[in-house]
Amino acid sequence: MTALSPTASSATARPSARPPARRAPASAKAEQRVRDILRVGREVFAERGFEQATTIEIAQRLGISEATVFTYFHGKRELCMRVIQDWYAEIIGAIETGLPRSASVREQLEFMVHTHLRLFLQQGTGLCALVLSEGRSQGHALGEAFIELQRRYTAPLMALLAQGQASAELRQDVPLRLMRNLVLGPMEQMLWEVVLTGRQIDIEQSAKDLVALLWPALQAPEQELQALRRLRSDLEATLKRG
Repeated sequence: MTALSPTASSATARPSARPPARRAPASAKAEQRVRDILRVGREVFAERGFEQATTIEIAQRLGISEATVFTYFHGKRELCMRVIQDWYAEIIGAIETGLPRSASVREQLEFMVHTHLRLFLQQGTGLCALVLSEGRSQGHALGEAFIELQRRYTAPLMALLAQGQASAELRQDVPLRLMRNLVLGPMEQMLWEVVLTGRQIDIEQSAKDLVALLWPALQAPEQELQALRRLRSDLEATLKRG
């Protein structure tokens, strides 16, 4: 399982047994406590990774007891998944609210790629590394819990690709899932490079370069032909005016 593309075995994965959910906080003070735990939990998981992070450290940074953390979360796994869910929700929300729906499919795709890269690296590489490493292992404690989250995470891209096929802007002879993986795979490699080497990238230019590389493989052949015809027509008109 990869961080950016759903695992190929998701159809056969068995949902793990989940303990009953903790009671929702009933007061403003309790709600603030949950927000604080999630905020510090995000910091600790980003710094330590799943295996090395502890609820004791999270409690200590907040100046509360570990038992207080367990009042709202059953344990580290549940807390970590909530941290990641909230982070993914921010990314999904940014894409859905900011997507220029009146723009071309290519322009919308470029917006998605740019937003993914920007938000995955916005808070440094900690959470990015957490998702890339901990989420990819099917045997990991977090592995199966990622399946539904990944499905929701990739839904906006799948919808855009389906829109492109319906409008005949994108090729229709390739399954949507393969097209999705074609987009997400290179993005994951870019993120891994930043995580492993610490080398910064120009996110805006990287998004443009990636879409420029992918677009010929995604675009419907007749669309490319029409674009060439328009270019020839424009050149002929320019030469006549000259």
